Amino acid sequence: MDKLRAVLSGRDGNNDNRNVLQAANEASTLGWGKRVKGFLICMVIGVVCTILGVCCLFIPKIGVIIFIVFYTFGNLCSLLSTMFLMGPLKQLKRMCDKTRAFATVVMLTCLVLTLCAAFWWKIFALTLLFVILQVLAFAWYSLSYIPFARDAILKFFSMLFTMCVK
Repeated sequence: MDKLRAVLSGRDGNNDNRNVLQAANEASTLGWGKRVKGFLICMVIGVVCTILGVCCLFIPKIGVIIFIVFYTFGNLCSLLSTMFLMGPLKQLKRMCDKTRAFATVVMLTCLVLTLCAAFWWKIFALTLLFVILQVLAFAWYSLSYIPFARDAILKFFSMLFTMCVK
């Protein structure tokens, strides 16, 4: 009984410093080669789904729905692909970091709202709006991983705006 209690509490008797999460993390880690392969496979699936969605956009009547499904699935695969490189816990921590938390929430909300607008509400204009917001949110989220990229984009658009106002 003591052995069972020790194992369930994270102490297996051999190493008292290891807990269950550390043991699970060590057991589930992938080598660098497998991580890169997983990343590439997920990223290729994401890009192919996005391209297929755009190609299906011109099918009469059902093209928009197929586009939305493929495009959203492609974005999810692209997002999940980075989890292979960093690991899921580290990626989730980075997604919730103070510099990207807002972009993450907007991006994931737009993914869900795009599907809701297409399948439940069946409002084409709203669906299109959420797809556009999904593109912008995913781009803004992606730019957060490039140092000073967001600042450069904001500065560019502020200069453009001041030139247009004059």
